[in-house]
Amino acid sequence: MSQFTKPFIGELVGHNLWKVHEPFEYHVGCYPSNEIIKVPVGFVTNFASVPRIFWPFIYPVDTHAKSAVIHDFCYYTSYHSKKHSDFIFKEALTVLQIEPWKIFVMYWSVRLFGHCAWNRHKKRNLLKNTEK
Repeated sequence: MSQFTKPFIGELVGHNLWKVHEPFEYHVGCYPSNEIIKVPVGFVTNFASVPRIFWPFIYPVDTHAKSAVIHDFCYYTSYHSKKHSDFIFKEALTVLQIEPWKIFVMYWSVRLFGHCAWNRHKKRNLLKNTEK
């Protein structure tokens, strides 16, 4: 089974923005795995981008928070494809034993509506790589 290696340790640095204070990792697939997502100190996340109207059902900062940080980092780096990043998110939600209905809603939300964030980060990464 996949696994997180440490708890999330961070600080609120803005409106729903959290800065990672200690690095943590997520092992994709079986632990230990060759595919490890390493979130570094200083990375800033908003956890889950949940529209306010849905907060009574899925709050942005809840038991799913570590999986949201992993997903934000995957999108931010664009290292994996969007599809694979979304799969990692779903797997991490399962590892955290999130309720199946929430996993379904959160996974399909990013699959269907995550393109704006994905494309913004992908474009930023392409520009950054061409400036080198």
